[in-house]
Amino acid sequence: MKCHVFIDFDGTIVPRDATDFLLERFALPAWREVEEEWRTGRIGSRECMTRQVALLRVAPRRLEQAVAELAIAPGFAPFVRQCRRRGIGMTVVSDGFDIVIDQMLQTAGLMLPFFANRLVAVGGERWRVTFPSARSDCRALAGNCKCAFTEPYATFLKVVIGDGRSDHCIAQRADVVFAKAELLALCRGSSTPHFAFADFYEVGEKLAAWLGHERPLFGEALGAGSAGT
Repeated sequence: MKCHVFIDFDGTIVPRDATDFLLERFALPAWREVEEEWRTGRIGSRECMTRQVALLRVAPRRLEQAVAELAIAPGFAPFVRQCRRRGIGMTVVSDGFDIVIDQMLQTAGLMLPFFANRLVAVGGERWRVTFPSARSDCRALAGNCKCAFTEPYATFLKVVIGDGRSDHCIAQRADVVFAKAELLALCRGSSTPHFAFADFYEVGEKLAAWLGHERPLFGEALGAGSAGT
């Protein structure tokens, strides 16, 4: 069977949560109160993001400079190249900001399809966010309904790689999940088939073994990683 990989961005492709990084640096302090409302389930991520973005105070050029301080996770670029050689498709699905993802992937020389929330400068240091991939029936009330992107791949083996609550819904539609942090705890609690992982070298090795390849996606020896299910 063909295989397609759906990859989260914040906390996964980029080890640090890029959205929180920008909010911590440029948003008014009230963004943390909004975050707490989301964490306790009082609001969905769409409302959370809308209210937090309204609190950003940063010029576009300064935001771009700040994003340049972030880095793609070690091993991700080789993972992308090796998946392409194996004919494994990839899509980045994020509940973060499109301009952040676009800038970072271009800087890394990685041309990957991605879907995310749209961050729009509205003059001066003010911003707003729109949700081109939102769905009214999204169970997570996410800005970017990640589950929807699996629909064209009904006959494919579906792999999800992520770290957070926004990945849990799409993880329920995957054949296997590579999880860390909060997503790992959620997968364990819901008996979702998964592997724990520490880095993309480990994902490459475990994915190759799961697909039944004779050799790992990466030819080099890998260090000890986290345990699987």
